[in-house]
Amino acid sequence: MANNLARLEEAAWPIFRSGHVPMIGEWVALPVLRGAGGTGPADPVAEQIMYPTAERLLRHCDAVLRLPGESTGADEDVRIATERGLPVYPRVEDIPGYRAS
Repeated sequence: MANNLARLEEAAWPIFRSGHVPMIGEWVALPVLRGAGGTGPADPVAEQIMYPTAERLLRHCDAVLRLPGESTGADEDVRIATERGLPVYPRVEDIPGYRAS
């Protein structure tokens, strides 16, 4: 999870620079998890927080960036986004308004 989070955070600046506000579910879910007494994503209470947080966030998102690599959570985000008719981009460069620098 730490490696995936680092990769997502690398995309945060290019997304912001391109006129969007990046949001990663873990940025919201991990403090909620700690507030619920959880110690990390493997904690039993995490099941009640991690995916539900991502699902709630997707109600407020315009699109999803799905970077390559295995991730059950990211696959679930894509499924939800597709159901809701949201665009899913495979690369930061595909995001509307992308600016290289």
